[in-house]
Amino acid sequence: MAGNDFDPLDEQIAVPCVLMRGGTSKALFFHESAIPPAGAARDAFLKRAMGTPDQLQIDGLGGLRLVTSKVAIISKSTRPGADVDYLFAQIDVERDIVGYDGNCGNISSAVGPFAIDEGLVDATEPVTSVRIYNVNTDKMLVAKVQVVGGKARVLGDCSISGVPGTGAKILMDYAGTVGAKTGKLLPSGQVTDTITLEDGRRIEVTICDVANPCVFFSAESLGLTGSELPAQISGDTALIETIGEIQGKAGQLIGMWPEWRAYHLPGLPLAVMVAPAETFVDVNGETVLDNSMDLRARLVFLGKCHDSMAGTGSMCTAAASRIQGSKVRQAITSSRAAEPTLRIGHPLGVMEVKVVVESDADGDSAMPRFAALGLTRTARRLMAGEVYVPRQHPAD
Repeated sequence: MAGNDFDPLDEQIAVPCVLMRGGTSKALFFHESAIPPAGAARDAFLKRAMGTPDQLQIDGLGGLRLVTSKVAIISKSTRPGADVDYLFAQIDVERDIVGYDGNCGNISSAVGPFAIDEGLVDATEPVTSVRIYNVNTDKMLVAKVQVVGGKARVLGDCSISGVPGTGAKILMDYAGTVGAKTGKLLPSGQVTDTITLEDGRRIEVTICDVANPCVFFSAESLGLTGSELPAQISGDTALIETIGEIQGKAGQLIGMWPEWRAYHLPGLPLAVMVAPAETFVDVNGETVLDNSMDLRARLVFLGKCHDSMAGTGSMCTAAASRIQGSKVRQAITSSRAAEPTLRIGHPLGVMEVKVVVESDADGDSAMPRFAALGLTRTARRLMAGEVYVPRQHPAD
């Protein structure tokens, strides 16, 4: 109405925000100083910004999927040896949940470019190494980011399955993330454990903790081929409940909670079903040949199958592939088990990750130490501006 001084935006809080793609995921990036402190107020703000809980996330910036409902909270670090501190938050879509249990490898790849572009790290051409302290796991990551004109480079010839086109290569080093959650490569103390389901089935698993803890088991043990796609897996309620039970009991076994029912369909440990290499058809209808991969993998967290392969899940899979007798190693032909790369066939194609064992002096039974454990990603700033959140929400 003419002459009315009332500004409708006064009913909302405007917070600076950057939307970034990192690998095959997207996240809202916030400076820690711009959002509420840790606690209920922060959680309420993040959920409202994303539009959670709502399967359409229609009243927020979320993209209807777990891979597009993520948040990165960044600050300049005061820790020795770190450039920035990075806290990852997984915002559930349908459930009223914010999770801080673990890290996201794909979103981690966007932290370096964000830090450079926001002036949190001095840019050095042609490559700037950004030392990232991940608050979730209390571990250090290193991102090697190409730089031009004082900004993170965007254009390049690096392609990754699940992302159209190409971009500038970002090298992520995860060698320092062994024991991310538990402090141990094999937190149960065993290469394999047997989990007994409530219906009496006995499932052999390997629980490994690198970047994020994962519980690995063969697709065959659940009556699957290993070539199933996300819609088929996520849409099978009984299967998802069974996988959630395996996650819950694996978490109990390694001390994450006292009783496996404590968390229904948990995020961690990530569940990874593995199968030997075999030709399959991916989500886009493309044929993925068996000779292009070393194994097939399908990753499940928070009750849904990942659209591709989580970055942290790929790192843990790579590490487990070098442990003699593990469920991952069993899925790989012996001729490929010592290669410096692991090629993981996932629902959107093949992901290649680097894994180099530093020492195995005592033979195949010894626990490996990793000279290199990393992946190549691309990332890109998609939008910068302000996200608006109504003042009248549970945080107020």
